[in-house]
Amino acid sequence: MTTRDVDAVVIGGGPSGLAAALWLARYRRSVVVVDSGDYRSAAVEQSHGYLGRDPQVPVELLSRGREELLAYPTASIRRAAVSAVVRRDSGLFDVATDDGGLVAHRVVLATGVKDSLPTDIAGFDVHYGASVFHCPACDGYEARDRDVVALGWDAHLVGFASTLLNWAASVTVVTDGRRFAGDEGCREVLADNGIELIEEDAASLVGARGALEGLVLAGGRRLETSLVFFSLAHTPQTELAASLGCELDDEGYVVVDREGQTSVPGVYAAGDLTPGLQLVQIAAASGAVAGVGAAQSFFGESGSPTSPEPAPDPTVPGQGA
Repeated sequence: MTTRDVDAVVIGGGPSGLAAALWLARYRRSVVVVDSGDYRSAAVEQSHGYLGRDPQVPVELLSRGREELLAYPTASIRRAAVSAVVRRDSGLFDVATDDGGLVAHRVVLATGVKDSLPTDIAGFDVHYGASVFHCPACDGYEARDRDVVALGWDAHLVGFASTLLNWAASVTVVTDGRRFAGDEGCREVLADNGIELIEEDAASLVGARGALEGLVLAGGRRLETSLVFFSLAHTPQTELAASLGCELDDEGYVVVDREGQTSVPGVYAAGDLTPGLQLVQIAAASGAVAGVGAAQSFFGESGSPTSPEPAPDPTVPGQGA
């Protein structure tokens, strides 16, 4: 259990965190990725739309990303969880992990979001990531010309289910026993779009993984479907950001500037934790922005004891070329 002084600690080992760390390493900065191993896409068999990698296996993308990062001698990865981050008056950060502490000159938050899953439905774990998804933009194309079920009960299900009609032959909304929260106008929109609304418990998913056959309701009715999408809730993991005093938007996401920096100097954020589309390629891109931003913030400033000599800050008279 030792304390180590590094240029940057990246909290989260998903696409955004690894991309941020990669770019910090390319600027010869010492960077430690603290990776809990809890990945949003761990059960997903394929993801799509990433130019040059369509389709890809998410866990393989992360595995390759770790290998690429560790090829840089200033980068390392810790499989651990972060319990707290405290900013000193000096601007350094004490990062507490369950395998020892770190002192960081910069922090990149890439902790993502947590999805609420309908795990009370028998067979959900079997089909999640193969025939059951949470993102129409990510997996809607695979629903083309098929009969699909949308699980959820919030009013936003109107837009969620209607979006699926870009691809699906039919969409049926099942509220899993809750009363649909939308008003009469929402119900009319669903009806106008030919979307049946069923306020009944979803009991089980039937069929083998990758070959979903249907959804059985508590009353015994079976809906023939080969794909299910759900939209219950997803919560940005902002505990560390909030403890540091980072500004959050109205939906609870961490606000960042064009360099990926939060409202707290020295703290950057990337990926699904920040506002915008939640796609893997965007997460990786925002990680690159935060990593470059954090690395360039060292111009004219000394970092950790192992850092290279600081490059001149071109914005300061007398330092630029």
